[in-house]
Order: sequence, then C-alpha cells, then structure tokens
Amino acid sequence: MTLLAPIDPPAGPSEMAGYVACDAEDDIARHLLRPHFAADRETLLFAGFDAFDRLVRVERTGGDNASRCIIPPRCWRGLIGSGVVAVIMAHNHPSGDPRPSAADTRTTQETAHFLRTMDIELVDHLIFVADGHFSFRSAEML
Repeated sequence: MTLLAPIDPPAGPSEMAGYVACDAEDDIARHLLRPHFAADRETLLFAGFDAFDRLVRVERTGGDNASRCIIPPRCWRGLIGSGVVAVIMAHNHPSGDPRPSAADTRTTQETAHFLRTMDIELVDHLIFVADGHFSFRSAEML
C-alpha cells in the first residue's frame, strides 16, 4: 500500500507556464537571439530597440564559466547612450533546464528596476535551451 503518491507527475518543459517550444518561437527569438547561444557556455544578450521598434543595439557578454554571467558596465553604457527605449534580455542554460534560477529571477527584477529609472522598459527576459525558451513575460514574472 502506498500512503503518499503524487497526484500529478511533475510538469515537463512543454507544460510549464512561460515555456515556448522552438517551433512556436517568434522571429526575434528564432532568428535574432537564438543564434548567439552556444550549447556549452552561458551567454547573456541585451537587444535594444528604439521608439519605432527598430533594433539599434545588441550587447553580448560571455560567462566566466559554464554556469554564470556577469553584466559588465560596457553593456549598460552601450544600451543607455544609444536611443534605446526597450530591451529584451536573453541568456541560455547549457544544462537544458529552461526554468529560471533564483539568481535569474533576482537579476531580472533588478535589471527591470535599473532600466526603469532611465525610462527604458525591460520587455522580456528569455532563457534559451535547445528545444525552446522560457519567457518571464509569458509566465507573468515581469
């Protein structure tokens, strides 16, 4: 007799709120952002758009190891001084797990607050894995 049994199996990535499969990605995710990410190293990317939704700046930084990225001041300077009014932040998880870590969530909140002080909107933060990505906006975490 089993006294404790799970009612439902844990949600896989495709059932997770905020998860978007590769075949459902929009053009920005599929063609602009995804090509920047290697499978073996975490990379962080900021895509900055002007008031007419034109891409005006891309800032990219690699992690110092396979599992961590640090946002250098040059990324902020590049975004702030180039007419950017909206930013999409994106990084990858080489582990293949699209779920945001506590550090991902904290960094997203801090980044949104920092950009908001300069009248720049953080439109979304995407976490890419091989078969799709997680969207903070779609998961209502932004």
